Amino acid sequence: MSKKISCIIVDDEPVAREVIEAHLSKINSVKIIGTCGSAGEAFSLINEHKVDLIFLDINMPEISGLSFARSINNDIKIIFTTAYREYAIDGFDLQAVDYLLKPISFERREC
Repeated sequence: MSKKISCIIVDDEPVAREVIEAHLSKINSVKIIGTCGSAGEAFSLINEHKVDLIFLDINMPEISGLSFARSINNDIKIIFTTAYREYAIDGFDLQAVDYLLKPISFERREC
């Protein structure tokens, strides 16, 4: 049995979290640890669980997704999920695995 990828979803928009969660729940190799509405909530989950991957919004109140990404362990992979294409270079500078523009289409995913 292969190891599942443990992930969290971080987005201040509840509908965006629900859409991502619905798509990920169809992928057997992914285990959703939790969903968070803020970077602060995500810090708590990361401290409590081993997280392999974060689906991370960029434009969030208090702490932006980019600032959050800079502050976490580099072993955790990040897929940015945002409506703002102008942050793509910044996202890839932070070694993002991918950069998905909202509304998100999961047709190009590879698992």
